Amino acid sequence: MKKMALVLTGLCFASLAFAQGTKEATASVQPAKSDKLVLITSTAADNLNAVVPAFEQKYGVKVDIITGSTGEVYSRIQAEKDNPSTDITWIGEYYALKDPQFFEPYVSSHDGEYPEKFRNASGMFTAVNGTCPVIIYNTKLVSKDIKGYGDLLDPSLKGQIAFGDAGTSSSAYNHLENMLLDFGKGDVDAQTGWDYVAALLKQLDGRIVNSSSVTYKGVASGEYAVGLAWDAPALQLVSAGTPDVKFCYMSEGSASKLSGMCIVKGAKNLENAKLFVDFISSKEGQELIAKQTAGANPVRTDVELPDSKAIMKSANIFPVDAVWSSGIKKGVQEKFTNLMMDIMK
Repeated sequence: MKKMALVLTGLCFASLAFAQGTKEATASVQPAKSDKLVLITSTAADNLNAVVPAFEQKYGVKVDIITGSTGEVYSRIQAEKDNPSTDITWIGEYYALKDPQFFEPYVSSHDGEYPEKFRNASGMFTAVNGTCPVIIYNTKLVSKDIKGYGDLLDPSLKGQIAFGDAGTSSSAYNHLENMLLDFGKGDVDAQTGWDYVAALLKQLDGRIVNSSSVTYKGVASGEYAVGLAWDAPALQLVSAGTPDVKFCYMSEGSASKLSGMCIVKGAKNLENAKLFVDFISSKEGQELIAKQTAGANPVRTDVELPDSKAIMKSANIFPVDAVWSSGIKKGVQEKFTNLMMDIMK
């Protein structure tokens, strides 16, 4: 009987220890609130200045910011996976989704207020801002407003279109992918898409620009009538009141590449990280991005936009799966390079 009692007593202590351990484990997953948040990011200072001070003032949380290139940011998160010094990252969707083990599952409390196509389907990534290819043009050098890719085949524009080598330029490649998706009805291998690319290359009349900055600067200066660029520099030019410069999101559809928030796995300030995701995805946070940055686009469609960004209200913008895009890139670039060499030889 005594022996049995000892065994039972041991089991009771073991049960109590197990229960206590479970409580401690649960507590470690949900650390106590603090007044600190560590953000690591490659996003522009303009974007950070728009939202971070407002978050700090509203919630009394001090945000420490670590910046670097996207590769540097991602490498640090990987290297610190067992003991992270950061809590949250503002990063491109591709890096968020290619290996989710580095991030904490979290869906913003405002996710249901987003357009369905931009919601957090992965459970890890909350889209915050997007960039799209656009067509920028000089109103003095074109006979009518440009509305989409189809307008670029006007014979009067031959030799006046600034477009880079999509085999080496990321800006040009994103336009190439966009064209193929638009004219191929979502299939980058469709012949209809490549037929359009061939027709556009003939329109260039042998002129290929060597950088994305040459594209929009060339249009602004009048060296080119039309350029295929990102919307960020186009928005900056328009908001600065640059004479004779306009741009359009393509009527055929503009493919958005997204950046957003991921909480670092094991974040020591987890509750504040969640709070930041909720803040920046709220209508208030998205309106700060809309109104206080020159080149960043909010993801929500229910926010008030400044005049320079009003064009977004009627734009046909769709998201592109970043992991899929990365997987097809090499093959698409090789096909483009061969086509370009055949046409321009």
